[in-house]
Amino acid sequence: MSTRPAPTYPASLFWFAIFYGGMVCVAGVLGNKQVALGPLAVEAGIFAFLMLVVTSSAVAELFGRETANRLVLVGFVPLIFSILLTLLVLKVPASAEMAPDRLAAFEMMMGSTPRIWIGGIIAYGTSQILNVAIFSKLKREGGKLLWLRAGVASVLSQIVDTFLFISIAFYGVFPIGELLLGQMLAKVVLSIVLVPPLIYAFVALGRRLDAPA
Repeated sequence: MSTRPAPTYPASLFWFAIFYGGMVCVAGVLGNKQVALGPLAVEAGIFAFLMLVVTSSAVAELFGRETANRLVLVGFVPLIFSILLTLLVLKVPASAEMAPDRLAAFEMMMGSTPRIWIGGIIAYGTSQILNVAIFSKLKREGGKLLWLRAGVASVLSQIVDTFLFISIAFYGVFPIGELLLGQMLAKVVLSIVLVPPLIYAFVALGRRLDAPA
């Protein structure tokens, strides 16, 4: 009985995929805290989300748009399973030994409404595919400045992500105009400051991981 040889993948793609899946899952948890960055207020999940942008862009730079898009699509697997597992855990009765204040805090933090779950999934998929598309298009059109391509793609995708998520999750619940503008401004600033240097670091790391021993 013959067996197919195990598929081989570049080491960097393997590690980037693991890292990407972790960031997909933790972004929603971190988003429960709002942090102050000088005059800007932003939900802390943006830091994990920017790492998704950096990782997918680095994969697009090293392996092309198709591979980066596949990474984004595979990211739906841990995202959806983490949501389903969270819903299951929320339904399972808590132990009588668990302190009531800890249980209340857990349920408040993890018990997002269906609109928030749906908004997160749609915003994630749309913005990440858009980020890869813009990043790759700028490269095809002769853009040699990695930092510029990374910054432009991140800024535009973050604006779309914010608009989709806040509109789907909160439209009709309360006025969202100020929240939209504030979150967009904060994410644009963070995209400009953080994403370009991180892209260089991730691309350099990927090349080092894939270098012949």
